[in-house]
Amino acid sequence: MTDTITVDEPRGHRIRSPRGGPVTPTTSRLTPLDATEIHLTGGYWLSWQQKNAEVILEHCESWMERIGWIGNFDKAAAGDEGWLHSGIEFVDSEIYKLLEAMAWELGHGENAALEARYEALTSRVAAAQESDGYLHTSFGRPGQPARYSNLEWGHEMYCFGHLIQAAVARLRTAGSGQLVDVAIRLADHLYDTFGPSGREAVCGHPEIEPALAELGRATGDRRYIELAALFVDRRGHGLLGPIEYGQEYFQDDTPVRSATTLRGHAVRALYLASGALDVAIELGDEALAEAVERQWHHTVATRTYITGGMGSHHQDEAFGADYELPPDRAYSETCAGIGSNMLSWRLLLQHGDAKYADLLERTLLNNVMASPREDGRAFYYTNTLHQRVPGSVPDEIDVNARALSSLRAPWFEVSCCPTNVARTLASVELYFATKTHDGIQLHQYGSYDVRTTLKSGIPVSFSVVSGYPTEGRIVVTAREATPSAVSVTLRIPAWADHADLAVAGEPVERVTGSSIAVTRVFEAGESIVLDLPMDARWVAPDPRIDAVRGAVAVERGPLVLCLEEHDGGATVNDAVVDTSGPLTTTEAGAEVTLEHALHDDDQGWPYGSTATVREERGRASLRPYATWANEGPSTMRVWLPTT
Repeated sequence: MTDTITVDEPRGHRIRSPRGGPVTPTTSRLTPLDATEIHLTGGYWLSWQQKNAEVILEHCESWMERIGWIGNFDKAAAGDEGWLHSGIEFVDSEIYKLLEAMAWELGHGENAALEARYEALTSRVAAAQESDGYLHTSFGRPGQPARYSNLEWGHEMYCFGHLIQAAVARLRTAGSGQLVDVAIRLADHLYDTFGPSGREAVCGHPEIEPALAELGRATGDRRYIELAALFVDRRGHGLLGPIEYGQEYFQDDTPVRSATTLRGHAVRALYLASGALDVAIELGDEALAEAVERQWHHTVATRTYITGGMGSHHQDEAFGADYELPPDRAYSETCAGIGSNMLSWRLLLQHGDAKYADLLERTLLNNVMASPREDGRAFYYTNTLHQRVPGSVPDEIDVNARALSSLRAPWFEVSCCPTNVARTLASVELYFATKTHDGIQLHQYGSYDVRTTLKSGIPVSFSVVSGYPTEGRIVVTAREATPSAVSVTLRIPAWADHADLAVAGEPVERVTGSSIAVTRVFEAGESIVLDLPMDARWVAPDPRIDAVRGAVAVERGPLVLCLEEHDGGATVNDAVVDTSGPLTTTEAGAEVTLEHALHDDDQGWPYGSTATVREERGRASLRPYATWANEGPSTMRVWLPTT
């Protein structure tokens, strides 16, 4: 049975809150595990989660302390007049994402030093809350704009959403806390201000919708879900003022129920779709749920990069038109990748379809994990797929322009991505496995333990060990005998045309499809061994993606590879790949045969019918895209023109 935690709700009644992860629907085909039921034990993901705990959290906190973003709360709490706000109007949200990351990390086990930092930071935030529950450091005080006076760009409710999600993380891991009380008072203020009897309005940046829905799930207070539903249904009716990018930038051009694809600002669109699906599930609104599914399918089919990244416009951080996916102008914001995973995970829980886990894997490993530098102290905001000139070294002391940094930078003027990466890494294992009445389902691979009780009441305990994502063998071992038959379902990734399966030492069987379920009474120590083919493979684009027509990419296992050069002289821009030559799998990635296209630069005109001369270059190594530029300035490309 799921553990429950009892907390006090300020309006006077008591509520019961089950433990859970970032998303815990009241009804779903698959049930997510909580932080007591799954633990990383080694490999790629534990290494990154430990780096997050030891480096990234402190990195984010120290930067925001030094440049005054955290200090905004102290000034607001002091009640001084005429103080200068540090940072743009929505920097409060970065402190909240950091608090969420800390809460999930504290859910892994006792950490007195981190607990003290968390409580101290929470107290500084709470001190700035006003008597009616409102909490924002950029609005509502003498010398500042009035509350809710700039819903298009003010990001007030966006910030509130991140505060609420941070509180849900604390509620689901500790059961109570000062931030939980702050969030409930804030949510009550929002209900009074914008609820059924309040102002009919929406925020320019969706985020409050999934946050309120999750708070409603966590506390049992349906008013918060009701308010989230109001915000979803108000969207698309022109409540926000016109801007140069058009109303679709805010998803305020078409109601969610009528939209056929995700459009406009990519992060906004993905957060809104996630909240809309939350509302649909909690209210049993099948039409709304079907609308979100329709938008996901169209967006994945026509507006998603090979890395899983979304958003091809720099100017407005937006989706382009169908098949508008230029590699050298890819925006592919890290936060959009995280938003995509938020949506894919919700859809997976509802439908159990492996295609949602496939996209989550692709996006997580190739888009989101391209952001942090190997040392955890610098990040990509945008994720290009073609770097034409060696990147410039960013400022290590001061903030950097988000889209202009061609190498990972320690901090940005808009630093939403580092803290978003932090909260993702702190909770990443909670997206790996689920349970049902009679079994567990393994959606993502790595090394972790699962110990839980199925809906049928059967206790199960399994370990998963693999060298994924670079090695394809996954070994699932029963740590304890099961009292009756249970099912262990393993995803076969879409990139694998088959897998080899052995159970309890029985002969290997070749299997196909999107998953394989092994149902049996497990003895302690019995194992399932799944071997996935990790050979490098050519990948061709849809010919409607004009920008990469006539090019190929290379993948190895779940990883997208790239060609990278560091010598500062030769670049990747003239490279042409010979697909008739061997494609060799290596431990680090792959090797291909390249040629250089030689052009007559003296002709003074880059168009004509003269055939291009090609010069043999030889074999070249490709590496995982997510690791590029860790050795410094370089040129890079994912898509390689063919001979």
